[in-house]
Amino acid sequence: MRSVAEFYQDCLGSARQQPPLDVQLSDAVGCVLAEEVQAPFDLPVANVAAGDGYAVRTADLAGANPDHPVTLQVTTEVRAGDVSPTVLVARSAVRIASGAPVPEGADAVVALEFTDHGVASVQVRTQPAVGENIRFQGEDVERGDIVLRPGTRVGARQVALLAGVGRSRVVVHPRPRVVVLSIGDELVEPGSKARPGTVFDANGHALTTAISDAGAEVFRVPAVPDNRSILKNTIEDQLVRADLIITTGGISYGSGDTVREVLGTLGTVRFDNVAAWPGHILGVGTVGDGTPIFCLPGDPVSAQVCFEVYVRPALRQMQGWAKLTRPSVQARVDRGWYSPRGRREFVRVRLVGDPRQGYQARVMGKPASLWLSALAASNALAIVPENVTNVRAGDALQCLVLD
Repeated sequence: MRSVAEFYQDCLGSARQQPPLDVQLSDAVGCVLAEEVQAPFDLPVANVAAGDGYAVRTADLAGANPDHPVTLQVTTEVRAGDVSPTVLVARSAVRIASGAPVPEGADAVVALEFTDHGVASVQVRTQPAVGENIRFQGEDVERGDIVLRPGTRVGARQVALLAGVGRSRVVVHPRPRVVVLSIGDELVEPGSKARPGTVFDANGHALTTAISDAGAEVFRVPAVPDNRSILKNTIEDQLVRADLIITTGGISYGSGDTVREVLGTLGTVRFDNVAAWPGHILGVGTVGDGTPIFCLPGDPVSAQVCFEVYVRPALRQMQGWAKLTRPSVQARVDRGWYSPRGRREFVRVRLVGDPRQGYQARVMGKPASLWLSALAASNALAIVPENVTNVRAGDALQCLVLD
């Protein structure tokens, strides 16, 4: 029997980091940078106005206030994108748009609201400070600065910076393509008519959501029956688009559980009894030309717990994340229960509280019962160590935070 830590390392060992790929900015969103990005020029590239107004010399506006405005002649107008040099002469102003280059000789920009919006001349009702409303060349980014480092997740803010320094492409660890296979003769699609002997495929839909939330691209295959030929052909068909395959069901020791036999002909997959609850039988390995595959239990609660504990960290590793696991906090449970000896138990709980006063964990349902309703109501997994058998009300347990 393998420990939780050993099986966790097996999963990480199978799911290697995605090789770097040069992509367009739109395809980089949600990915992790695999390169160091340097600024090829100053940002801003010149002294520019921080808002609409008038470029002025502060010395010309000494004493200006609402009761005693100062009138200046407006000599010209500068717009964003203008490249022709403009010079400001004494006792004059230049109408300027936000982002436009500041004329030579100007040392401030007066915002429109402190003027009468004049065209030929302008009345200014304030004395600006030197540098007011000017964004100076290189104050944001200087040429040669490292603006983004490897390991940074690319989101809207990072895209703005990348585009701002002229990058249309960037090297990232691409989002892995994950194929989800639910296996079992009894499985039918939600929305079908319920009938004796059938079970709705909760795993396929739940894991698809969890994988997408973890940042990967996911493909859900309709439920596959317990037929060796169909299962083998389905897995082989999916290898062309899969960076990782996840199966649920078909891995226990019953005669209808076909996954072990089929995977034995497609690759090298190890099935273990793991010292954990739920999810004590699991498989990990590779198929085809080295595509990693994780085999999870068919029970939906077990599958979701195992995904959080083993698969999600592996997915984050494939994407280049430095931190693989979810955050955890210590919380006191609201009641006691018996925990299986020699197994690390993951109990569905709902956390309340705050960092200053501490957290409490309300156990959802019966710890030994795999209820979907309890899973849906929980926001964390309380972890009971292998050497603890009797959990008492008020005991402090480490909890893996899901929401």
